Amino acid sequence: MVTQKATNIRWHQGAIARDDRERLNSHRGFTIWFTGLSGSGKSTLAVALEEALYERGLRTYILDGDNIRHGLNKDLGFSPEDRTENIRRIGEVANLFSDGGIINMTAFISPYRHDRQTARELSMDGSFIEVFVDCPVEVCEQRDPKGAYKKAREGIIKEFTGISAPYESPENPEIHLHTDQETVEACVRRILDYLTRHNFIPA
Repeated sequence: MVTQKATNIRWHQGAIARDDRERLNSHRGFTIWFTGLSGSGKSTLAVALEEALYERGLRTYILDGDNIRHGLNKDLGFSPEDRTENIRRIGEVANLFSDGGIINMTAFISPYRHDRQTARELSMDGSFIEVFVDCPVEVCEQRDPKGAYKKAREGIIKEFTGISAPYESPENPEIHLHTDQETVEACVRRILDYLTRHNFIPA
């Protein structure tokens, strides 16, 4: 739990509410939280899904793990404590995007259940959709798009999820994808179907 350091502060309520922004956008603001091992396909799916949503005229934004670490979280490493803080910050940012009426997709390993639950609890209105991008570590290692598994095996990268650091699989994700068995297109169709059936986006 992060301690509140500033004390002489108060929440300032604007004149335009979330409902107003969603009405302007003609769709809800919500978070699609992709979680899975490195190389499982999180970023690939987020990009493909954003393209599909954009083609429908919906307002979107991707919060990608590597990109965020270039700016907002550039001061964080990969220790358990830094991983928790990384996800805490992005959970807050994702919640702001949702409040802004934007469909935001986060592509983070986010290995700890507790941290993902903390991010979920920021969305009190059910606007948090956890997508487990499930792929065996052997397949992820074969893909190894950044050469990270090889470096982890050689001891160059320490505390690497799936090799020298744990990954806690989601127990009850809204969507469970198997990217070693399903194509990107099939996965995107499944997500779009879920969003339509649950009235997150127009049919």
